[in-house]
This record gives sequence, structure tokens and C-alpha cells, in this order.
Amino acid sequence: MTKIYTKTGDDGLTGLLGPGRVSKDDPRIESYGSVDELNGSLGLARSHGVDGDLDALLHQIQNELFVVGSALADPDPEGPFHHAVQPRHAAGLEAWIDRLEGEVPPLTQFILPGGTKASSCLHLARTICRRAERSLVRLARTPGEHVPHDLIIYLNRLSDLLFVLARVVNHRAGVADVPWTG
Repeated sequence: MTKIYTKTGDDGLTGLLGPGRVSKDDPRIESYGSVDELNGSLGLARSHGVDGDLDALLHQIQNELFVVGSALADPDPEGPFHHAVQPRHAAGLEAWIDRLEGEVPPLTQFILPGGTKASSCLHLARTICRRAERSLVRLARTPGEHVPHDLIIYLNRLSDLLFVLARVVNHRAGVADVPWTG
């Protein structure tokens, strides 16, 4: 039986796709670690129960986040996974945003994360997504690093979609958005 632990990371280094090892706090590792955390938060949101069409969408996004992670784990601009995220991925998120925004009333004020457990988890996922996006932008600005712009666009659209999804989940549950009263 293969063991889950390999002990190869005990020295604080890990591997990317391709040769060599990097520090576990390398900006590229930080970036795909944030994407992994985002994926986990979507699993948490799904565990709190969302309607079937939204659950299927979140499942699809979780799979797409693995593609984002593989693109980040492939630092070679000519590598097989580096450009795995394409404009069609962001376009798919935009189509969902356009569809779902029609379900909720227009915003007239700022709202706070809250409402149902699933909605609260989606708001948390949105903030993790924004952190992952910031991490990618930082990585892209690092000399010698290459980050396909489609990755940044994808995460930017995903954070917008997660905001809309949080509102839709509350709306479908008959729970009002939590207004900011500051």
C-alpha cells in the first residue's frame, strides 16, 4: 500500500512540474495554495446545501480550480499545463453571472457576508478568491515568473460570480441580504 506521506517535503522544499524543487513559501506555491484553499471553501459551501443547479456549477468550478492549480504548478511558459486556462473559462463564468443576476433584486446598498450558512461560506470563498487573485498578480510581477493573464481574469470573474451566488443562495432560501448600516 502506498503511504500518503513521502517525507520529501520535510526540508521545507516542494516540487513543481518540471525539474527542481522550490521553497514551500515560494510565491508560486503561495498562489496555488490559495487556489487550493479556495477549492476547499467551495466544498464547505456545497456541504451546507445549495440547489442542484448551483451545486453542479460549484462542482464544475472546483474541477476548473484544479486546472488553475496545474497551470500554476507549471512555471514553464511552453509547459503542457501552463496555458490550460483559456478565455472560454472566464466566459463561462460570465454567462452564469448574467443568468443568475436576474434572480436577485438590484443592489441599492452595500451588504455584509451573512444569511444562510451556504451563502456565508460563498462570501468567505469570494474573499479567498480575491486573495488568490492578489497572489497571482504579485507572482506575475515577480522578475523571471510568467503567469498567463487568463488565470488572473478567471479568478477576477470567479470572485464576482461567488458574490452573485451568495446572494442567489440567500434569495432562493427566502433570506434577505444583510445590509451594511455603517
